[in-house]
Amino acid sequence: MSQTRKKTSSEGETKPQTSTVNKFLRGSNAESRKEDNDLKTSDSQPSDWIQKTATSETAKPLSSEMEWRSSMEKNEHFLQKLGKKAVNKCLDLNNCGLTTADMKEMVALLPFLPDLEELDISWNGFVGGTLLSITQQMHLVSKLKILRLGSCRLTTDDVQALGEAFEMIPELEELNLSWNSKVGGNLPLILQKFQKGSKIQMIELVDCSLTSEDGTFLGQLLPMLQSLEVLDLSINRDIVGSLNSIAQGLKSTSNLKVLKLHSCGLSQKSVKILDAAFRYLGELRKLDLSCNKDLGGGFEDSPAQLVMLKHLQVLDLHQCSLTADDVMSLTQVIPLLSNLQELDLSANKKMGSSSENLLSRLRFLPALKSLVINNCAFESETFTALASVIQTGHLAKLQKLDLSYNDSICDAGWTMFCQNVRFLKELIELDISLRPSNFRDCGQWFRHLLYAVTKLPQITEIGMKRWILPASQEEELECFDQDKKRSIHFDHGGFQ
Repeated sequence: MSQTRKKTSSEGETKPQTSTVNKFLRGSNAESRKEDNDLKTSDSQPSDWIQKTATSETAKPLSSEMEWRSSMEKNEHFLQKLGKKAVNKCLDLNNCGLTTADMKEMVALLPFLPDLEELDISWNGFVGGTLLSITQQMHLVSKLKILRLGSCRLTTDDVQALGEAFEMIPELEELNLSWNSKVGGNLPLILQKFQKGSKIQMIELVDCSLTSEDGTFLGQLLPMLQSLEVLDLSINRDIVGSLNSIAQGLKSTSNLKVLKLHSCGLSQKSVKILDAAFRYLGELRKLDLSCNKDLGGGFEDSPAQLVMLKHLQVLDLHQCSLTADDVMSLTQVIPLLSNLQELDLSANKKMGSSSENLLSRLRFLPALKSLVINNCAFESETFTALASVIQTGHLAKLQKLDLSYNDSICDAGWTMFCQNVRFLKELIELDISLRPSNFRDCGQWFRHLLYAVTKLPQITEIGMKRWILPASQEEELECFDQDKKRSIHFDHGGFQ
């Protein structure tokens, strides 16, 4: 199709082509009357992109206007059969079940989209082995800013071709190659064209089988990526061997806002290595160190530089095997992160007997909106500390509270909590479900919960799985459902 484009010999021939192309870019025949009027107006002069396309060095003359229209109709049909609309700056074919034939049609479409800024063909397995045909057209979409190729079964040849193509898209800001195992061991080939002055802002390499050598290369590359704001290396356990190099590189990424190292095999030593870099990451907004089960004990010596993350809004430490000493150290650090909005400490079962002080100091986090502390083996005393904090109004901004899988709380603890939950005026979601293996009779505290709900104007979801209501309380719930003036979903799949 790229051979059928060239500027026509007269202005009279150019105008109807412009109208047809504009109609393609604006969408299908179901567009509004207002856009039809806009199309008529645009007929008076060629659009910028058709002029650029028409003067391409690879362009060749059309045999007729009918051939042009036919090409455009085929492209529009290609998008319609995939349930997509015609596009200008964004081509989103994510999870469309693209076939090899579809890939050829998509490649033929690219020459007609010189203003394309976003291309997403993630979760299409047949992309693997065909990427060269796409990268050979990259010079036609040189304005591309976002490229997503997650879970495309990329081959080694694919990733090598991709590395060569980056030179042709200097405006690239976001790159997602997650869930492509062949990226591992080939990262230098892929990112070799990224030099100082690169505009890249986001790199996502989740579960890419990155090697220690990849990590070392990345650590050396990071100082060149001064615009980098998001780095996600999650589920790459072998990079822990090159964490020193990565941490050294992070010291030069002062604009970084998101760092995700979920399930990377981090150890106690890793915390200290990363802590040395935190003092240079003053703009960091999100830190995810979750699901690193060997990390427990790493916070015991109070990571002093963590407090330098003054703008941190999200801290995720769930399933990190935190020890009692870790919790003690975090009790000193977390309250100093005054901008924190989301805190996840779930699935750290040793927290139960040592988290009372930590929860009581949540009063120093006035912006906290989400608190997820499920499956932490909490005791009633812990709930009492949380209910002091709630009652005094220090968690007034809280919107999500997940206390599920804390089956060891007695009825007195639940009563204390339910009596005070009404002070969380902005609460939207509450989860107090039990473990899948545990069913338990619901105590008298349920009445306190129902009363509290009437005082919570924003709440819409209450998780209570596997709590068993006696007949009398079930009737109370039915009456509540009938009388309430707004929709509140009680997720009580375990009621019997």
